[in-house]
Amino acid sequence: MSTSDVTKGGIRGERPGREAEVGRGLRPGRRGRRGRRGEELMVPQADFTSYYGRPVITPPSWQARDIAGYFFLGGLAGAGSVLAAGSHLTGRRTAARALKISSTVAIAGSAAALVHDLGRPERFANMLRVFKPTSPMSMGSWLLAAYGPAAGAAAVLDVTGLLPRTGRTATIGAALLGPAVAAYTAVLAADTAVPAWHEGYRELPFVFTGSAAVAAAGMGLMTAPLEENGPARRAALLGAAVETSAVRAMERRVGVVAETYRHGRAGRLMRAARVLTALGALGAALPARCSRPAAAVSGAALLAASACTRFGVFHAGVASAEDPKYTVLPQRERLERRQAEQAGKPAEAERAEQA
Repeated sequence: MSTSDVTKGGIRGERPGREAEVGRGLRPGRRGRRGRRGEELMVPQADFTSYYGRPVITPPSWQARDIAGYFFLGGLAGAGSVLAAGSHLTGRRTAARALKISSTVAIAGSAAALVHDLGRPERFANMLRVFKPTSPMSMGSWLLAAYGPAAGAAAVLDVTGLLPRTGRTATIGAALLGPAVAAYTAVLAADTAVPAWHEGYRELPFVFTGSAAVAAAGMGLMTAPLEENGPARRAALLGAAVETSAVRAMERRVGVVAETYRHGRAGRLMRAARVLTALGALGAALPARCSRPAAAVSGAALLAASACTRFGVFHAGVASAEDPKYTVLPQRERLERRQAEQAGKPAEAERAEQA
C-alpha cells in the first residue's frame, strides 16, 4: 500500500525508483519514435497488416503465356508495320516484305493468345457487338479487327505481287493503326485495379511503345540485308531510349509499388530486359556495314529484351495484386495528400485576405 501523499508542494513520501519511465513498455530490440518535444512514444508505429493477410483485390487468373504473349506479339506487329511502311516507301523492298510477314504472323499469334485466354473464339466476336469508346477492351477489339486484315493484305499482296496499289494502301493503313496496336494494351492493363499497372498509367503506354519499337527493330535487324537495315537501327536506339526512360520514371513515381518491378520473378525479368536492351542497342549503334551475324545477334537480343519487359510487367502486376499493401498504401498516401492540400487551402486564403 502506497504511503505517498499529494500536497501543494508536490508529492510527499513517494518511494524511490517509482517514477514512470516513458518507453519502457516497448518490446526488446525496438526503440520508440521521438515525439514533438524529444520524448519517446509509448507505442511504436504500427506495421501494415490486412485481414488475415488476404489480398484486397482478386489477383489476375490469366496465364503469362497468353496475356504477356498477347502484349509482346501485338507490340511486335504494330511497330513492325510502321517500320515496314517506312522501308516500303524508301525502296527497301526486302526489309519491307520481311517486316510485313512478321507483323502478320505476330498479330495472328497475338489474337490466338487472346482467344485462348477467353476460352472460346466466339467470345471475341461477341466483343464486336458493342462499340464503346470509353472501354479500352471494346476499342482494342475493334482495333484488332481493323488492323489484322490490313496487315495480312499488305503481306499477301507484297509476296504475290498482285494489286500493287491496293497493297500500298494496305501497308499505309496498317502503319497508321500500328502505334495504337502497340500501345493500347498498356491502356487496357492500366484500366484495371491491379496496382502495378494502375499506378503506372502515365508511363506504361510509353514503356509498351518503346518495347514494341525495340522488338520490331530486332526483327528488322535479323531479317533485312545490311544495306537495308538503317531504319531498324535507328528504331532500336529510339525504342531503347524511350523504354528505359519510361521504366525509370515509372519506378520513381509509383512509390512503394515499384518494389514489384524490382523483386521476384518480375525483377529478374526487368533486369534481364535492361541488359539485353543495352547489348542490342550497342550492336545497332555499330557501323551500318558490320557483319551479318553481329546484326542478327543484336536483333535477337532486342527481341528477347522486349519479351522480358512484357513478361516482367505482367508478373509485377500479379505480385502487386497478391500483396494487399500495394493496394492499401497507395490509397492511404493519396488520402493524406488530399487532406494536406485541403488543410493548406484555408491557410492560403487567410494569408490572401490579410494581404
